[in-house]
Formats: sequence, C-alpha cells, structure tokens
Amino acid sequence: MPFDADVLIIGAGPSGSLAAAHLLKRGYSALLLEKESFPRFSIGESLLPQTMGLLEDAGLLRPVVEAGFQHKNGATFERGGRRTAFDFRDKSCDGWGSTYQVQRGLFDKVLADAVESMGAVVRYQHAISAAQVDGDGVRLSCAAPGGETVDFTGRFVLDASGSAKVLPRLLNLGAPSSFPMRQAVFTHIHDGIGADPGFDRDKILVTVHPVHQDVWYWLIPFSNGRCSVGVVAKAEFLARYESDLKLGLQELHAQAPGLKTLLKNAIWDSPIRQIKGYASAVKTLYGPNFALLGNAGEFLDPVFSSGVTIAFKSAALTTDLLDRRFRGTTVDWETDYSVALRRGVDCFRVFVDSWYQGAFQDIIFHEKQDPKIKRMICSILAGYAWDSSNPYVADPQRLKGLAAVCAPADGQ
Repeated sequence: MPFDADVLIIGAGPSGSLAAAHLLKRGYSALLLEKESFPRFSIGESLLPQTMGLLEDAGLLRPVVEAGFQHKNGATFERGGRRTAFDFRDKSCDGWGSTYQVQRGLFDKVLADAVESMGAVVRYQHAISAAQVDGDGVRLSCAAPGGETVDFTGRFVLDASGSAKVLPRLLNLGAPSSFPMRQAVFTHIHDGIGADPGFDRDKILVTVHPVHQDVWYWLIPFSNGRCSVGVVAKAEFLARYESDLKLGLQELHAQAPGLKTLLKNAIWDSPIRQIKGYASAVKTLYGPNFALLGNAGEFLDPVFSSGVTIAFKSAALTTDLLDRRFRGTTVDWETDYSVALRRGVDCFRVFVDSWYQGAFQDIIFHEKQDPKIKRMICSILAGYAWDSSNPYVADPQRLKGLAAVCAPADGQ
C-alpha cells in the first residue's frame, strides 16, 4: 500500500520530536500525530544532563539553548534540616554536566517547531482511534479537528504518546507495574523566593517529609520567578486531602520546615493537578512494525527526573535500528532495543526502590561521603545510567552494599 510517511509517530512530545529529527537527518519522512494543540501543560520539567548530548546528536540543541530556560547544574536533597547537594559537573564520566529546568509547554513546542522546520509533518488535534499493525505496514485512524475520521499509513510506527499509551491500549500490551500505586499532586506558583542565600535556583530541590520517609516534595525553579512544586506519596496518604487539593498541597508544604520558610511569600495562582498510579509497564517494547518510546513503554517514578532522559534514549536507539532495517540489515530488536534500553531503566529502578526504602536516602545524607563514590552516584543522577564503565551501572545491586555501610546505627 502507498505510505503517507516512512514512519508515523504518535505524539509530538520530546521522544516523538527527537525520533523525527533523527529520521529526517537520515533521509526518511516522519509524520507526527498529536492529540492536543501546543503549547499545553505537561509535567516532567527537570531535565538531566545526558539529554543535552542526545539533543545535540539530533540537531535540536540550539533551539533549546536559545529558548532561555533556567540553567540546572545539579540536585539538592533535604531531610530533617540537613541538606546535601550533587553538582552534576563533578561526576565520574564524560559528557554534559549541566542542563535546563523547563516549562514543558514551551519546551515541547520548541522541539516540535524545530522538527517541523526540518521537514517533519505535524498534525495537531489528531487523536488515534484505531491501529492496524502487521507485516505489510501500519494504518492509524484518527479523529481529526473537524470530527471526521482520517487514516494515515506508514512503514513503521513509533508510539511516543507518553502516559496515554496509545498502542499498549489498542494492541493490549499493558502489564502491571512492580511499583506500588503512588500519586503526585502539583502546580506552578510564583515562588517569591528572591535572593535567598540558602537556595540555589540552578538545582532542583528534593525534600523528604519530616515524618514519612517515602513522602517527598519537588521544587523546580524556572527562569521567570516561578517554579513547579509537588508532592509524591502513596494514594492512601494523600486521600485525606482530596476534598481541597490546593489547601492540602499548601498544608503539606507547611509540614516541611525548610519549604515553609522558603515559600513564605509564594503566590499559589495556578490550578492544582494530580496523577494517580503513574507507574506503568508493558508486555513488550516492540513488535512487527512498531516500537514504544519513553513513557508509552514504561514509567518508573519522578523522583530522579529520569523520564525525559529515558524517552530521548529510546528515540535514539529506535531510529538507529530503523535506519539499519530500512537499509536492509537484519535487526535484533530484543537485544539492541529492549535489552539495551532496559539496562539503564533497570539501573534507575534500583535507585528508585532504594530511595523509597530509605536506604539511598541514608547514602546521600551520610556525613562521611567518599568523593570517588559520590561522583559515580552523581553520574547516574545526571542521567548516565547506560555508562557500563560506572560500577554502579554495571551492577546496580552494589548499591545495597553501600547502603549497608551508610545505614545509621541502631537508635540513631
């Protein structure tokens, strides 16, 4: 059958745009089908430095740099009045040591506009209603803005639909996540922090609840005096605040002394949003003429801001394999995509699990940190979870041994 594009891409978010850019650089056509109009609100605003190299490889770095986003060079963690910082420039591996904190509405539009200027076709307000994927190609049916149903065909389809998980839903690919059901409640505020000498706008601030170690807050500063704030906890913990999410979010932030002081002049002027049960998994990341990118495949947790990095990595891997396939080379999707991507995802998974158990918190707040080990840990927090020269990437379970060393003595 005739094709509308070599590759159809569901979603014009970060992974979809990066995939399109790589395909265009290799001479292939890309058609992005996006259900919303841009700009639109999205979460996942604190990037990791590895994304910079991935943007650079795709030819998308310049428009991001020129957009004027908030510079980010690390992460600060706070627990029980104690703060510890990780400077991403002081890491064990090569590569970018800084990045940005972004309003995703603008960030995603910058990327989508860039790939459109490179030659990609972007169709907004096109929601996928059906998918036919087989050995002959792909046909996607969409609800177009005028209400009519239109079909698009391609040689291959990449699902970059994020939490909408279009292909997992249509092709019955969903699987339960191993993570417990957690919930995030969040908003944007005018932070009113000003020139606080104890606060570094170049770093995300992650704060542990003073009583519940598995409850934590994020504070992501933007370049315009605003920031993203949110809290993550199990759904049953947050259920008591459901009747008034704004009041509940303010009350929760007041429970953390450091945040209460930091945000004393904040103006809470935006709608409160929430996501329940965000952790997800799938039976497979690929199949005949399709592959799942980023959150459409698996999402772990927002605590280490790994979402966009994983999305970009998945896009880079798949487009390299598609180039080889279209040139007639046999491709091993299991080894070169599923296994390769999950290597980094599983590294992040170990760190996320350890965070919620409290063990990784003991590591990062330990008073006597080994500088060499800290740089290795910093590399992973900076997104370099596929760098097998790092012992904690090659064998993430090493973290358990380190946690045993850093565990507080009984009664402390």
